[in-house]
Amino acid sequence: MGMDPEIVGGIAGGAVSYLLLKLDAFATRELNLKENINRALHKLGIELQSIEALLRDAAPKKDPDHQFTDWIQKVRDQAYAIEDVLDLFGLDQETAWRRVKRRHSIKHLIKNIEESLQKIQQTKKRYEDMTSTRIYSRSNTDLHLRVAPLFNDTVVGFEGPTDKLLSWALGKKQRGEVMFVVGMAGLGKTTLVRRVFEKVKHHFNRHVWIIASKSKTKLDILTLLVEEFGCPIAQRAATDVVALMQKLREFLVNQRYVIVLDDLWVKEVWESVRLALPDGNNNRIIITTRRGDIANSCRDADSIDIHKLQPICPSGLEEVSKSILQKCEGLPLGIIEIGRLLSKKSPTKKEWKALCDSLESELRSTGDLSDVMKVLSASYNDLPYHLKYCFLYMSIFPENYPVKRRRLVRLWIAEGFVIEKRGRTLEEVGEEYLRELIDRNLIKANELDFDGLTKSVRVHSLMLMMILSISHEEKFCTVCTGGAPRKLTEKPRRLSIQEQDFEVSDQDLSGVRSFFSFGKGKIKIGSNFKLLKVLDIQGTSIEEFPSVITDLLLLRYLSLRNTNIKSIPRSLSDLRYLETLDLKQTLVTEVPKAVLQLQKLRHLLVYRYNMEGVRPFDIVQGFKAPKKITALNNLQTLSFVKASVRSRLTRQLRMIQGLENLTQLRKLGVVELAKEDGASLCHSIGKMPNLHSLSVTSLSMEVPLELDAMTNPPALLQRLYLIGPLQKFPRWISSLHDLMRIRLKCSSLAENPSPILALQNLPNLVELQLLHAYTGTQLEFKSGKFLQLKILDLQQLEQLSSIAMEEGTLPCLQKLIIGRCNKLEHVPRGIKKLIHLQMLALYDMPAPFVTRLRKNGGRLRSFIRHIPCVHLYKHGQLEVFHDH
Repeated sequence: MGMDPEIVGGIAGGAVSYLLLKLDAFATRELNLKENINRALHKLGIELQSIEALLRDAAPKKDPDHQFTDWIQKVRDQAYAIEDVLDLFGLDQETAWRRVKRRHSIKHLIKNIEESLQKIQQTKKRYEDMTSTRIYSRSNTDLHLRVAPLFNDTVVGFEGPTDKLLSWALGKKQRGEVMFVVGMAGLGKTTLVRRVFEKVKHHFNRHVWIIASKSKTKLDILTLLVEEFGCPIAQRAATDVVALMQKLREFLVNQRYVIVLDDLWVKEVWESVRLALPDGNNNRIIITTRRGDIANSCRDADSIDIHKLQPICPSGLEEVSKSILQKCEGLPLGIIEIGRLLSKKSPTKKEWKALCDSLESELRSTGDLSDVMKVLSASYNDLPYHLKYCFLYMSIFPENYPVKRRRLVRLWIAEGFVIEKRGRTLEEVGEEYLRELIDRNLIKANELDFDGLTKSVRVHSLMLMMILSISHEEKFCTVCTGGAPRKLTEKPRRLSIQEQDFEVSDQDLSGVRSFFSFGKGKIKIGSNFKLLKVLDIQGTSIEEFPSVITDLLLLRYLSLRNTNIKSIPRSLSDLRYLETLDLKQTLVTEVPKAVLQLQKLRHLLVYRYNMEGVRPFDIVQGFKAPKKITALNNLQTLSFVKASVRSRLTRQLRMIQGLENLTQLRKLGVVELAKEDGASLCHSIGKMPNLHSLSVTSLSMEVPLELDAMTNPPALLQRLYLIGPLQKFPRWISSLHDLMRIRLKCSSLAENPSPILALQNLPNLVELQLLHAYTGTQLEFKSGKFLQLKILDLQQLEQLSSIAMEEGTLPCLQKLIIGRCNKLEHVPRGIKKLIHLQMLALYDMPAPFVTRLRKNGGRLRSFIRHIPCVHLYKHGQLEVFHDH
């Protein structure tokens, strides 16, 4: 397909930017390179910098030009080729590379670099004057897409948002107010705001609608405002930003106005307009933007608000229509454009299904839905280079596939997409990237965690089709979906296998950097992945660790999660670059000493949840670690390590003591902790200033957790899980200012003193779980306590007979869980006062307790009538009491 030059230039520019980072890292790492190689690398870096600048300048100004498109595709291919050479040199330095019988000498490296340099120099010169002679011009199609919503009144489903904005716009306040209407491309922001604007503009002395758009500067916008308002201004002031601002302010000072800035892209444009507008007089400003990050950064006063527009939800559609609308996911632009296309086709199931199956091709530049592609791609084109690759990475995952946040960030790091920042870990920078992509409405938060943070993400179906097209055209990733195994016709750089068996041993995959499998089929891996950095085959039907993996010497990320492998080989030590080893939900129970050679390892996950276990301590099964595991001082995640091995208890004690060396740990999980090792563990944890999550399980139900020796608890700890008897509540927990979730299980805590007293003043506690943890008969929640708690989970408190909640306690509680508290006769006293409570979930509660709460005749029914959702679970089966 013919791709938008701005998109192609973005990919090529991203490839060059990434390569420049890699060249710099390579030159820094390989200090002993010969002088002629250093000169070649330096010369190459300078040339690539000039090409990168050329691509940056050309992208927004370039008119469609097939020769230019062809050239920047060659730049991209050349950048890929140079990257291959650098990685092959890295392999050449590894002694284990001899096993694959191929060596690349220094001479070959020099030759390849010089050839690459010549090709780039020869082709670049003809385009150097391009940016000074071409100017950006908006096409008729682009103009249509921006203006059409202003005259389109056919979209339904905006009644709620329209009423909300009308109420805000016509509200009686003396001060001026600003509303950002935020949402992804095509969501109908302009259509919605136009409806509101037309209904309210006559209530104001002055009204104006300005299309901001990406290409307009603050001078352009201020000039438009002056012209639309009819402000008289001297000719000499027409190009002076300050003069224009002053004139606007003087002209509007006694006026009551409503202004719409439609399609804002640049924060500085709004800041200049904001300074030019006088406050007061009940003025209103509405700004539409897909850049949620700009809206959030401008929300610096209570007079500025944000309305996040949600997809509309049409109903009453037939089967094929539903399938098509599922692809649209309530996106009005998609619904309108696809509806227009359907109106031209025969109203048959065959015709409509054919369109549904071909939506991706229709979105391409020659397709009937290319206008949708133009609107969506504007958000992609606006991304800085380092985020373009991160966003395109979502093309690897199947449609509607929820991608775990931490997994995605670790993959970006393994690929080298995350740029290091002083004083920040790569993971923290990667999290920042993800937040920006979410704020820009390119990636959607699919699931939120208890603390409101994003747990998993995905992309809109139409957005996925767009990035699949870009990804395919730019050779970023090859996606294989459905059908029989096939022979690849080109050399992919990333390979995503979805819903099929795949044989890779007989194919040329020498350039593949990442390999993913999302099906349950069989995956046979050969030795032809020599440059592979990411291998993610979780959930595949493999029984043994593929021996060929240890030949993948550049591997940085390895996930065999949810497979049936039972052990890992000693030859794993050859993977010196490995950063993430994910063996969660496998049958691996021991890690060999070879893992100690993996000095770059950052995340080691080896555990499984055994839900069939009868005893609580059987649920999490950890792994036996070598005693010097603490030498891996780059580890940020270590879970779950066995603290005691009965036959070699002394050795494991030294391991617990050595944990103090892991000062970079963010997450630590320890199981099978012996009583006598508690003090040593406390000492080690005190040396982990960055620890965010800690889970500790005792050796057995009868062995207490001795954790009162903690003198320096981690100040940044947010999640704490303690499973096992506590002879007394650890005092240091009350000092954890940042603690957001605590789970106490099988703790056997007595009534005096109550654990509630120790936890009630924690300022950031959001979730409290007491699971078979308390032997007292009463729980009392005092007024003014637990000010941030949203989730309270009380289960298997066998002696508990009453719960009292004073007025003013738990003001933010949203979810209350009570389960298997067999002596509890009454819902918590004071539950009526919990006005924000959204759900009451009852698990296996006694029949008399349940009967008192039922609709017909239940004498305690009135106590819970205000709760929207009351759910009863009996032996795992759900019964809905009532659901408003």
